[in-house]
Amino acid sequence: MHLRNFILFSNINSFCFALGIVEQGGGQNNVGDSLLLLVAKGDGQAMKRCIDLYGPLVWSIVCRRIKDRSDAEEACQDIFTEIWKKAGSYKPEIARETTFIGMIARRRSIDWQRKQSRLPLLTDLESAPEVSSSIPLAGTNLDRELLWDALEQLPEKTRDLFNLHFVKGMTHEEIANEKSLPLGTVKTRLRRGLIDARKLLREYSKKENTES
Repeated sequence: MHLRNFILFSNINSFCFALGIVEQGGGQNNVGDSLLLLVAKGDGQAMKRCIDLYGPLVWSIVCRRIKDRSDAEEACQDIFTEIWKKAGSYKPEIARETTFIGMIARRRSIDWQRKQSRLPLLTDLESAPEVSSSIPLAGTNLDRELLWDALEQLPEKTRDLFNLHFVKGMTHEEIANEKSLPLGTVKTRLRRGLIDARKLLREYSKKENTES
């Protein structure tokens, strides 16, 4: 599938999660009512849906405390690993899933922030994130056409990496082998591509709001 068709017609929650897009509105719906109960039974598909549904929530919580993009991504992975392990302790009669997941995300973010504060401060300018990592889009639904208009402005090589990683589901290691590139180069280019995509999306979103 071409990246354009993926953006316009497929489930792009994982891509939005990587971009840091947080749509307005939302919350728990029928799809997520029993997700954690299924996750507790070892249902891998339920865990995938949990990540798709609650990824933006976790990302927004993490980015309030962790400003480095790669650190935030790693923290999110830790959080969903803990959710997978502790799903059996979720009691729907006591709290909503959003509350349970939000509590884990906040606690893990604080722990991560404390751990990092005890380490020497090393700044990598190339991997430094933007001041604001999340993108709240106007309206309750993501405008896919607007998203594609922004992505279309990226270099073809960047879009090719997006296609391999998000559309075909290839890992960083698999892309490195496919393209005969160092693993670090693949990670850096994907990170830069996401940063550029967020900048373009903000510009297009502001332009659309001004014209409407």
